[in-house]
Amino acid sequence: MAGASLLTLLDDIAAILDDVALMSKVAARKTAGVLGDDLALNAQQVSGVNADRELPVVWAVAKGSFRNKCILVPAALLISAFIPWAVTPLLMFGGLFLCFEGFEKLYHSMIQKGDDGVSQAELDKAAEDLQAYEKQKIAGAIRTDFVLSAEIIAITLGVVAHSSFLTQVVTLSVIAVLMTIGVYGLVAGIVKLDDAGLYLSQRQGERLWTRFGRWIGGGLVNAAPYLMRGLTVIGTIAMFMVGGGILTHGLHVVSEPIAHVAAWVAELAMIGPILAVITPSLLNTLFGVLAGALALVIMSGIQKIRG
Repeated sequence: MAGASLLTLLDDIAAILDDVALMSKVAARKTAGVLGDDLALNAQQVSGVNADRELPVVWAVAKGSFRNKCILVPAALLISAFIPWAVTPLLMFGGLFLCFEGFEKLYHSMIQKGDDGVSQAELDKAAEDLQAYEKQKIAGAIRTDFVLSAEIIAITLGVVAHSSFLTQVVTLSVIAVLMTIGVYGLVAGIVKLDDAGLYLSQRQGERLWTRFGRWIGGGLVNAAPYLMRGLTVIGTIAMFMVGGGILTHGLHVVSEPIAHVAAWVAELAMIGPILAVITPSLLNTLFGVLAGALALVIMSGIQKIRG
């Protein structure tokens, strides 16, 4: 009897693990787009700090991301069990916050370009208090990670909605851990790309492999600044794209016209199928910019009223 019970238990555990593996694969595929945005956003969020502080900053953000997951996973399970109607409004609030933060960055960037004195003053202030600057960067990255992590958890929860509670818990936990390790491992690699290039470019020797390494290293050193600038642009666009996508998904009055436009452009000859894939993302991004601008105006008005 004891042997039979043990075999039954092992069979149940194997079945649960098999379900978890299958659900994790499906969830990973569905969250791949968000992960790409998460990677670009966090890479540009932690850029701009001193080279010797890059990895500590990435580690601090990664720890914050783990804390976010520890909050989000139980909260998602509780919300799904007791108030499932609240998932969409909460996600939309997070999407609006992303749009607001993205437009705020865009607005400040435009002001700095128009007034070099302000930009220089801000740079001098940051140089005087690097610790406060780092804390600001870390806090901003963790806030952004919270919204993106919430979307990843919500997508994963939708995949495992009809599974057992234990399968839901294990799958959400696996996705949360693997995604955090994967994203911040890649972020750490990106921010240290220039250091790797410098190491390769300074290697001595005339062997073919060493000379090839110096050539690769020089290329990495030259490409790193452009890569970080590109990630800054991509990260800002991703804020509008992800935030706008969350908002339009929750607003049927907006999502339906976007679907109609995508269906209409799909009928165009030659480029129709390509435009049908790109159009929803472009319209979501545009809606995200408008929503962020409106949120910034409202927040600025509230701050003026409050003095």
